[in-house]
Amino acid sequence: MQIDQLTPDALESQLHDLEAQYATLSERGLSLDLTRGKPGTDQVSLADALDGILEGNYLAEDGTDARNYGGLDGLPEAKRLFAPVLGVPESEILIGGNSSLTLMYMVIDFALTVGLRGPQSAWGNADEVKILCPVPGYDRHFALCQHLGIEMVPVPLLDTGPDMDIVEKRVSEDPAIKGIWCVPRFSNPTGCVYDESTVRRLAGLGKLASDDFIVMYDNAYAVHTLYPDAPELANIRDFAQQQGTQDTVFQFGSTSKISFAGAGVAFLASSESNLKAFKAHLGYQSIGPDKVNQLRHVRFFRDAAGIRSHMDQHAALLRPRFEAVLATLERELAGSGMGDWISPQGGYFISFDTRPGLAREVVRLAAGIGVALTPAGATFPYGEDPDDKNIRLAPSYPSLEDVEATAAAFALCVKLASVRQRLQEVRG
Repeated sequence: MQIDQLTPDALESQLHDLEAQYATLSERGLSLDLTRGKPGTDQVSLADALDGILEGNYLAEDGTDARNYGGLDGLPEAKRLFAPVLGVPESEILIGGNSSLTLMYMVIDFALTVGLRGPQSAWGNADEVKILCPVPGYDRHFALCQHLGIEMVPVPLLDTGPDMDIVEKRVSEDPAIKGIWCVPRFSNPTGCVYDESTVRRLAGLGKLASDDFIVMYDNAYAVHTLYPDAPELANIRDFAQQQGTQDTVFQFGSTSKISFAGAGVAFLASSESNLKAFKAHLGYQSIGPDKVNQLRHVRFFRDAAGIRSHMDQHAALLRPRFEAVLATLERELAGSGMGDWISPQGGYFISFDTRPGLAREVVRLAAGIGVALTPAGATFPYGEDPDDKNIRLAPSYPSLEDVEATAAAFALCVKLASVRQRLQEVRG
């Protein structure tokens, strides 16, 4: 029965039972954690063959010694391997170090201080700089902007992607808006996949915006499907080519959740002119990336089929964890009016919405029984969820047993917070 339909006596009875269950859990000394989307040990172990795979052969296909300086934009065979992940030709991709977040920071910093298209285009010339942030979204995108003093403007994230009517209106009306963050496939945290219309309209924003506008397209989960029939993502590069806006799109990806999280390979894709300017800027910071690691990944994965086969193994490990959380939410909360959630087809997160005003309370209650959750508000700029309802669950790292225990404890906290709130409402 929906919580709003329960009588005060029924709510009092439920509250008594829930508080007793909570007290029992608090005595068990739990230590459970669903805070961050880290791959589990069993996942990173899938790539253990990277260690020693070169067998002393450090020569790339063109004879380059990967141990030495140079190759600022990466090995040609690494470009060939990873360009299909982002749906671009090899001439439009740069292979970097281990972190796509580093590449994102560098692009934003370059746009701010140097200018993507010359000094006159530097965002820092303007009195104010804003970027659109679909919400709920990725906390590290928000932290990056806050660190660099960029004002974040939230826009709603729908099942189809950012609300493009709002995005296009704001971009066309406010020249201070210089970009938009996107996680287009299995978005962090909702798991939505942008539909074709949204991708096309994102590619066309450059026709509405100021000349220095960019789409920061963080395709972190491009190949991270949980099921074979997971929805595909339309190719933003093709739409940008059709509309003449290819200079406005920067795509990012990495193997951080494919091979080793701390020792993977990151890559950036954009127009050839953008990459030329960025590479010149990069040359002041580096003499070249870790080409040995790039070569290891090329030898390990070999081709797109190798990546796909490897990700099938990841999916086999992740699916039970996701399904355990979703089964618990369905069993304990479906039809109760105490929360809503999305069942993702890929990615690393499950997005849960409590009744308005309860996310912080649920996180607090969970902490009280030894269950660590992502802080409420983390999925919004400045940590401020105006409805205080969104909580991101990350079931990838704990064991399946711990995931099941954590999901059950989480559901209990949601019910306890919801019943307490509803009792206050009916009592006036």
